[in-house]
Amino acid sequence: MSNTYLKPSSTTTRKRQVSSHEFNTKSLRKFVETVVDTEVSQRLIPILSTAAANNTVLDLQDILQRFAFDNICKIAFGHDPEYLLPDLPETEFAKTFDDAAMISSGRFATLLPFLWKIKRFLNIGSEKRLKEACSDLREFARNIIKEKKQELRNKPSLETVDLLSRFLSSGHSDEDFVIDIVISFILAGRDTTSAALTWYFWLLSQNPEIEKEILREIKDKSESPVYEEVKDMVYTHASLCESMRLYPPVPIDGKVALRDDVLPDGTVIKKGMRVLYHPYAMGRLEMLWGPDWEEFKPDRWLQRAGDGVGNDGKWSFVGRDPYSYPVFQAGPRICLGKDMAFLQMKRVVAGILRRFKVVPAAEDGFEPVFVSFATSKMEGGFPVRFEERAN
Repeated sequence: MSNTYLKPSSTTTRKRQVSSHEFNTKSLRKFVETVVDTEVSQRLIPILSTAAANNTVLDLQDILQRFAFDNICKIAFGHDPEYLLPDLPETEFAKTFDDAAMISSGRFATLLPFLWKIKRFLNIGSEKRLKEACSDLREFARNIIKEKKQELRNKPSLETVDLLSRFLSSGHSDEDFVIDIVISFILAGRDTTSAALTWYFWLLSQNPEIEKEILREIKDKSESPVYEEVKDMVYTHASLCESMRLYPPVPIDGKVALRDDVLPDGTVIKKGMRVLYHPYAMGRLEMLWGPDWEEFKPDRWLQRAGDGVGNDGKWSFVGRDPYSYPVFQAGPRICLGKDMAFLQMKRVVAGILRRFKVVPAAEDGFEPVFVSFATSKMEGGFPVRFEERAN
């Protein structure tokens, strides 16, 4: 495939270069770990403990969405929306983000795209709401930026700072540029990890032997593993990859060609054409995953370390070609936050499974419905109970 196909714009390329530099710093990884650990220990676990003590049914999908939204806002803006609290409050900021994301993704799902373009031209209906939501989000971001600039003037040598503070400290003074980067980061991370984890806990509930193996690995680690130790949770990592093969957080994605091109199979692509690829379907192809593609098998991502000679019996992770497994995209557009997404997911999995057994509240035989939108959802949520594990 030539470089002209799906080539990013110069502005997008610049944003990616700036973001890539920040994502590769150890200090940011440490900051992310601190944020995630705080949210897990001070908010998530207490809510689940109360639910377990009272035998209360919670919608795990909603809980995970709230958790992810708090995390991503703290990491991106240094702002705490306090969305995951015991009373499960509604917040205007979260609702505005939901509206903007839902309407935007709805544009791509419609069979008659000229309708939303007419509504946008006339400034009516959903397009009017989208315009208002985007304006509100950008105004909120501008206010945060003003506060951050003042904070940095008062205390320029912050040791652990959010993404916005890092950009501002690096001399990026173009306000719109910084707003675009941070809002894009929130949009990319707010629903993806929660979607992945929702389906992950469903699959574990249906595969107790796999859950047992994950729990064994978790217990082998310390109570609060650092970043490097989390990376060593090989079986857990494999099980997350396997879960996202079957239920990718972004089930369908696409690019737009900036120039004419020809795909390797001879398909002609014209400038402006939108080309879609389907991670959900690709994860279920027998030609890619074999005749047992329907099975939830973390082992397909693993091999025994040592390769026979000096084999110590430990597993090692074997990644797949990202073009066959495009859950995190591939090539020059591969997800910059991939490692941090795995960090967050592993911390949540370890925090929950170490203390609780997640039990679906639905009747036996219940099969959740996969809803494919901007991100994958479980139709009607995921009602569960939490059972405290014996020490």
